Amino acid sequence: MSTLNLTAKAREAATSGDYSELISLVPYAKMIGIECIKLGDELVFRLPAQDGNIGNPTLPAIHGGVIAGFMEHAAQLHLIAAMGGQHLPKIIDFSIDYLRAGLYRDTYAQCQVWRQGRRVANVAINAWQTGQAEPIATARAHFKVD
Repeated sequence: MSTLNLTAKAREAATSGDYSELISLVPYAKMIGIECIKLGDELVFRLPAQDGNIGNPTLPAIHGGVIAGFMEHAAQLHLIAAMGGQHLPKIIDFSIDYLRAGLYRDTYAQCQVWRQGRRVANVAINAWQTGQAEPIATARAHFKVD
C-alpha cells in the first residue's frame, strides 16, 4: 500500500466521515466486517455480528482471536486517521485482557492514543457490547509509526 494512496484515503475519510474506503485497504479488517462511525471528533469501531466470527457455537460467542484482531485493527485504523495517513503503523506489541464473553452481537471499540512520538505510538483500546461501562476486553498496543 503506497503512502500517497493511504494519505489520500485518510484525508478523504476525515473530510467525508466515511471510513469504508480506508478500511477496505486492510484485508483482514474488511474480511471480519469492521466499520467505523464518527461521533463528533471521536471514532467508534463496530464489528457486526457475523456467523464467520463465532468461536463457541454453544453460547454462541465471538472467537477470542477475532476480538483481538478487531481491537488491533481498530487501533491501527485510529492511528492512521489521527496521523492523516502519513505512515502505515506497524504493530510492535499487543496485549489484551478478556473481561467477559463476547456474545454473538455487535461489538464496539474505542481507542485512545496515550503517546505518539516520532517512532512509536501507544494506544489503549476498550471493546464493549451492551454498554461502554461494561467492557468485554481491554488492550494496549504499541506501533512503529516512522
